[in-house]
Amino acid sequence: MPEGDTIFRTARALGRALIGKPVTVFRSTYPLLMRFNDDTPLAGQLVERVEPRGKWLLIHFSGGGTLVTHMLMSGSWHIYRHGERWQQPRTNMRIVIENSEYIAIGFRVPVAEMHTAQSLARHPRIPQVEIDVLSPEFNPGEAERRVRAHGGEEIADVLLHQEVLAGVGNVFKSEVCFVTGVNPFCKVHAIDDAKLAEVIAVARKLVKANVLEDSGDAIVTYGGRKRRTTHESDPGASLWVYGRSGEPCRRCGEPIHRRIQGPDARVTFWCPRCQPTADGSDIDG
Repeated sequence: MPEGDTIFRTARALGRALIGKPVTVFRSTYPLLMRFNDDTPLAGQLVERVEPRGKWLLIHFSGGGTLVTHMLMSGSWHIYRHGERWQQPRTNMRIVIENSEYIAIGFRVPVAEMHTAQSLARHPRIPQVEIDVLSPEFNPGEAERRVRAHGGEEIADVLLHQEVLAGVGNVFKSEVCFVTGVNPFCKVHAIDDAKLAEVIAVARKLVKANVLEDSGDAIVTYGGRKRRTTHESDPGASLWVYGRSGEPCRRCGEPIHRRIQGPDARVTFWCPRCQPTADGSDIDG
């Protein structure tokens, strides 16, 4: 599933292609989107803003409507110039937004909704900017308060709650816990305030480090970029623990452990020596 850095880069690329240009064609295989378009035609409107919100992507139109999409595991946005060959079959097309220069195509996008400003504000799952780790309006205090509200849960699971800290996904979850020395199975109530503040700060730092500006003004969609949390230039050493079960820890040499965690059975990676539990013991991986 795309994490916050991926959605941020996607929004940036779509913005370059769409913002300020009149829409010439809008179509979709989703009846509710087309019903909105029938009532309030998007052709002729401008795309005013393309906004990432955690794992959600919002395209704001000048007529007051906002197209909201979530990629889950299968979706992606591509951008083409007119006449370019699509890299996916047309049967995978779910949404098309065209202007005089570009065609933006949502392939296999599983969640797509049209909202007004009012309905968007009421949406229970789309995170507010104050908890989006990539938002300039991020509020660390509010994020800490929301994490603390899950005191009886394991910290790595809580980091995945998008209504708590939007934009952190499964890769960053394991990496944040390693960098801060927190055992991912530690209950939130066992983490002191200073360490929790560090966890949130490192989450922001690691995700932001993966959205550095692309060179030039290239119109690119996401994909093909290797996520990095270490400072190593070697592409094979880009992550501390994620995906490295049985391999030596890059800090201490202890084999990295892997375990399925939480009600959603997400995989977690950690170093038992660098990330012991509060009593100094390890949880068997």
